[in-house]
Amino acid sequence: MFSAAAPVPFVVTAEEIGRIAVFADLEAAQRQWLSGVVADITLAPGESAVNEGDARALFGLLEGRIEVFRLADGVDSLIGERVPGDVFGEMAIAFGMMHPNGFRAAEASRVFRLELHDYHALAADSPEIGERVGQLAMHRLGGAKGLQARASTPAPVRAIVLGQRWDVSCAQLRRFLERNQIRFRWLQPDVPADVEQWSGALPDEGDLPAVRVVNGKTAFRPELRRVAELLDVPTEPTAADYDTVIVGAGPAGLAAAVYGASEGLLTIAVEREAPGGQAGTSSRIENYLGFPSGVSGDELGSRALQQARRLGAEIIVTRSITRIDASNRRVHLDGGDVLKAKTIILACGVSWRQLSVEGFDRLVGKGVFYGAARSEAPNTHGLDVHVVGAGNSAGQAAMFFANHARSVTMLCRGATLAKDGKAGMSRYLIDQLSSRPNVDVLYRTEVVAAQGADSLDAIEVRNSDTGETTRLASGGLFLFIGADAETRWLPPEIALDERGYVLTGPDVGDDRDWDLERDRYLLETSVPGIFACGDVRSGPVKRVASAVGEGSMAIAFVHQYLREQA
Repeated sequence: MFSAAAPVPFVVTAEEIGRIAVFADLEAAQRQWLSGVVADITLAPGESAVNEGDARALFGLLEGRIEVFRLADGVDSLIGERVPGDVFGEMAIAFGMMHPNGFRAAEASRVFRLELHDYHALAADSPEIGERVGQLAMHRLGGAKGLQARASTPAPVRAIVLGQRWDVSCAQLRRFLERNQIRFRWLQPDVPADVEQWSGALPDEGDLPAVRVVNGKTAFRPELRRVAELLDVPTEPTAADYDTVIVGAGPAGLAAAVYGASEGLLTIAVEREAPGGQAGTSSRIENYLGFPSGVSGDELGSRALQQARRLGAEIIVTRSITRIDASNRRVHLDGGDVLKAKTIILACGVSWRQLSVEGFDRLVGKGVFYGAARSEAPNTHGLDVHVVGAGNSAGQAAMFFANHARSVTMLCRGATLAKDGKAGMSRYLIDQLSSRPNVDVLYRTEVVAAQGADSLDAIEVRNSDTGETTRLASGGLFLFIGADAETRWLPPEIALDERGYVLTGPDVGDDRDWDLERDRYLLETSVPGIFACGDVRSGPVKRVASAVGEGSMAIAFVHQYLREQA
């Protein structure tokens, strides 16, 4: 297979290939062939050679030093290193899996990358290479610090939360930690086994919820920003001037942050709660490209957040924008901070529409929920729960809860899950729902009351055809009844449609002042240099995929605008 052809000026030489221990015994012709197929990669300090979850390949370290790391709770954890002569990626190669760890340069480094198909060709000709790589992978798996040992070690928590199950503040705190990728343990003061795990005296009932940072401080009834500060979640901008300030960190905002940072723009996204946006409250998204088994909204947000921060974007949370000066693109944050922006991207999304129903205000967070994060499913175990809505979000939640709850009943105001001849819910979801024995649908039905003292016990529903009202025992009510834009805080210079969504491009109309010779860009608002994308933008498509696409497209328009201003 391999022949010693005439010398070719390869970047990685055959001699350098021989310095890697795994390949040291290869014949000259094989080393020469390898030097012609491997990629020569130079890494700056801190630059990644491969990230956790990347596709399989084998790497050899020629110069420098490589750190092995894992990302947990948004924090890097160093778990090893490689020095010249070592390989990395052997576990992915040997066990047929994506890379279980990330590898980055601790100092200026040079590595080569051997693609999977070329590795297979080499191993077929020299089986001893496959044996060595396999042995090395087994050592990495089973050694004292190997993957197997780490997998069997309980995952460390960064915080302990003490609070009642039906305390709204406790529920908000837990959701905040989950969506910001903070691993925590939740203890309930009325569970004896939990009380034993809380060292020291229990706080008074009025001081709950409490959060204790491991090896740190304890805070009682803390504001979310205080919790973020205790856990080193960024809440403060590091600069005063940015190429682009992104308002919101949902799918559109995170996509803009990823593309903005990756293309060299000084980028910051300001999020008032936690990354993920409304999509973060979706228990399952099954029609998003690239995830054949589906992905939860919080998992998608978590991956995007990691990606944005790795590429250099700033993401700050628990900060609200009080106003925008349209004339000079000054962004005013709560607390008095002012950011100077060359461009602004509005990606502030929408919020679940609220229902004015008897008992809802009192029981929100105590059994009545708007949206449904994946973490809420275990709390429905063995219960009868109800889902209000007939769209994809409602269907996805019903399917997910069906894995935990005794029964899931969907309450639909229409006569079918189809609407005006067009599916209000994707066909795959309608088919899946019909196949689940513990999922039922009540048509022409609406909730008229929620009942319960400390938490939801039952709901009252009315059939719109007969007018009959029925009481149903309920262990959880999850509402997916549409969403509204929250844009009242925007300056009057930014044009909105009749429903409060931001108008962009040709939809703005000709009645707005426009001093530039060019037309507005597709995602540009009525103010030059201010763009809108995702659900907050006026338009018929409200899907995660379109939000991600518009977020990346907004950065392309930002570049064009900045070139005009240069």
